[in-house]
Amino acid sequence: MGRGLLDTVISGRKSRTSHAQVVDELGRAIITGEFPVGTTLPGDQDLAQRFKVSRTVLREAMKTLAAKGMIVPRARIGTRVTPKSNWNLFDSDVLTWHFHIGVDPEFLEHLSQIRMAFEPYAASLAAGQASEADIAELYALADAMADSNHTPETMAFADLKFHLAIAEASRNPFMRNVGSLIEAALVGIFKLSSPAASEKRMVEVAATHRRIVDAIAEHDPAAAAEAMRQVIVTGRDRIRANLAK
Repeated sequence: MGRGLLDTVISGRKSRTSHAQVVDELGRAIITGEFPVGTTLPGDQDLAQRFKVSRTVLREAMKTLAAKGMIVPRARIGTRVTPKSNWNLFDSDVLTWHFHIGVDPEFLEHLSQIRMAFEPYAASLAAGQASEADIAELYALADAMADSNHTPETMAFADLKFHLAIAEASRNPFMRNVGSLIEAALVGIFKLSSPAASEKRMVEVAATHRRIVDAIAEHDPAAAAEAMRQVIVTGRDRIRANLAK
């Protein structure tokens, strides 16, 4: 199971290659508004000097950002920052950059809404597709959330593993590919959660996730979807409560 976006936000790890660093720094600069929507980026020479890279590296980085929908080159005009509606919000880099500038309540609400569209249905599919081995793994992942030794970081990873395993058990390749979306939502919960979760809270979280597996084990799609919906609603309400404080 990957730990890409969640690991990046928690650890603060930065990309190492010149290409990745330019993509990361320029992407963040666009999302923070240093280069606002509709403006033209500085020329290649200026950007190459800023990032201390060759023009070849810079051009490849610009291609990457264009593929994410954030910029578009225009002949004789320059490279322009596109409207936010063009940005690929399913891209893990774009999501990471959004969290870099701070948690936006509206953005997190939108994440909860899109999770609600995907994950309950993934759980219902798992109820019809999951093998005995899948179910055993899901129970183990749910129970692992009750570990009293968890830190908020390890709890976040345990939660992520469970939800990605549900997507995997659905046997739908499109569901498996929404992993970055699930990660983004869990990043938001992590950033807004108390620095130290109580043991009682962890036991409760494990129990709510076990209910999803119970329904999958009973091959009850409707119950699996409802149990997943309740987990998402609880996370959303926790975010709202913390923001209200």
